[in-house]
Amino acid sequence: MIHSRSLSRELALLVLGQISENEIKIKKEDSIDYLLNCSIEMLLQHWQEGLDKCAGEIDKAHQELQEIELLDSNRGSLEKLRQHLQTSLISAELILNGISASLELPRLLALSDQVEIKQETLKRIKLVIQKRSIIDPKLDGVMEGWRLKRLPRIDRDILRLACVDLVFMKTPPAVACSEAVELANRYSDEQGRRMINGVLRRFQDSSLKLVI
Repeated sequence: MIHSRSLSRELALLVLGQISENEIKIKKEDSIDYLLNCSIEMLLQHWQEGLDKCAGEIDKAHQELQEIELLDSNRGSLEKLRQHLQTSLISAELILNGISASLELPRLLALSDQVEIKQETLKRIKLVIQKRSIIDPKLDGVMEGWRLKRLPRIDRDILRLACVDLVFMKTPPAVACSEAVELANRYSDEQGRRMINGVLRRFQDSSLKLVI
């Protein structure tokens, strides 16, 4: 069984995506179960839209291939088509990876009812909300050419949760960073994975210290 820490971190990530960054606490009417279900519905919708888009791109590439075969086109057109197909297949792979991750969602929902996991999830969520004014500037300080606010929300929250682990929950750095990258593998893209790994590495190497 996966350690409760990993489960609570993933649940916290899904719930944070449903909370406005301007909120200073979880509203009473928004229970963790309600926010988690909203997040899962949004993820499923996102992956469905992605699948539809990939199907359209692949169909377009197929039509272009037929036209090129009929026209006996030159090498330049074939290279353009190859690139188009490659891009479409990469996009399809990312979406399929997301759908594969969705197979874990029912298990997450079931495990979220366990008292220990729910308590640790809430703890992580509250720490991100309460300490964000401390965490965000420190993350900005180790980003190269970017600012946290310019990143996709999912990447921002993965980084924030990793910082909560490193600074406030005293999780071993290797574990915190490894599990942050694992979350990026499930919910971000290749660029996001590289960025998260680099930022956390610099965060660890930095002499900056968060004041609790």
